[in-house]
Amino acid sequence: MKVKALGLAGIAAVALYAIPAMAHHSFAMFDALKIVQLEGTVKEFQWTNPHAWILLNVSGQQAATPVTWAIEMNGPTGLARQGWLPKTLTPGMPIKVHIHPLRDGKSGGQFLAVTFADGKVMGKPTGRPANAPND
Repeated sequence: MKVKALGLAGIAAVALYAIPAMAHHSFAMFDALKIVQLEGTVKEFQWTNPHAWILLNVSGQQAATPVTWAIEMNGPTGLARQGWLPKTLTPGMPIKVHIHPLRDGKSGGQFLAVTFADGKVMGKPTGRPANAPND
């Protein structure tokens, strides 16, 4: 009877770890071969799980009003290990952001790096080559 209970507990533990892994999405929606630099002002910085987001208002020559770009980042735990805080970016802050853009051409992308008005850089502006080995 104890073996049966341990077996069920083991199966339950494996299921708990597998469910989050299945829920995580692919990054295939981003064009890893392209890097785009955007310049604008922070509309909102969302410090949320499973991914943090930067909503960036970008003014363009063709648009009368700024276009809001949604930039997906890592999760808060990983960002905190890299020195980020929930108030690292605040609304109205001017920044430059390097991203891998969405493949479909919509206003969004995957975060690579940010450059602040004082020149400080967080992240890696050149990104990671698509053929780079996993660490």
